[in-house]
Amino acid sequence: MLTIFGGTTSRTLHAHWMCHELGLNYKAELIGPRTGETHTEAFLEINPKGKIPVLVDGDLVLSEAAAIITYLADTYAEPGTLVPTYGCHDRARYNQWLSFIQMELDAHTLYVIRKHRDLQHLYGKAPTAIKAAIAGFNKQVVVASEHLRQNEYLVGSNFTGADLMLAGILQWAKDYGFELNATLTAYTNSQCQRPAFILAKKLNESTAAAT
Repeated sequence: MLTIFGGTTSRTLHAHWMCHELGLNYKAELIGPRTGETHTEAFLEINPKGKIPVLVDGDLVLSEAAAIITYLADTYAEPGTLVPTYGCHDRARYNQWLSFIQMELDAHTLYVIRKHRDLQHLYGKAPTAIKAAIAGFNKQVVVASEHLRQNEYLVGSNFTGADLMLAGILQWAKDYGFELNATLTAYTNSQCQRPAFILAKKLNESTAAAT
C-alpha cells in the first residue's frame, strides 16, 4: 500500500494529484505542516527533514514533490505518458521545467511571500523581500507564458508531471492575488478541470488535514 503524508499545501497537492492521475489506491495521511505532527518522533523517523509531502512505497521513503510525482509516473504509468522516457530530449526538458518551477516560481518567490506574510510570526516581517518576490514571480512566469502561448503543454504533445506542477503553482499564485494573463489563466483553468485534480484538491483541503 502506498502512503502519502501531508495535506493542505500546494506541494502536498502535487503528490495527491499524481496518485489520482494514475488511479492508484493509496493511504492519505493528511497531516498539516504547522501542527507539530511533522516533528513527532514517529514522523522524523520517516523523514528527518520534518517536511511534507512524503511518499512511502514499500521500503522506499521519498520526499520532495517533484521527486515523488516523477517516481510515481515512472513506476506506475504507461512509459512515456505522464513523464517522458529516460534518455530523450523531452526528459531533459521535463527536468528543466521542474527545476524552474520549484526554484523560480515556488521557493524564491511564492514561498518567500508565504514565509514573511502568512508565517511572519515564525519568520518575521520582511516587506522588501515580499516586494522583490512579487516582482520576481511576475518576471519569471513570463517564461512559462511565452512557451504556452505557442504550445498546449510544457513538454511534448500531452499532459505531464511538469504541467501538474506548474498548474498547481499557478493556482497558488491566483489564491495569492496574482493576476495571470489570458494564456496562463486559460492553461490553469484547463489543467484544473482534470478529474484527478478535482479529486486531489478536495482531499488535500479536507478538514481532516489541519492547517
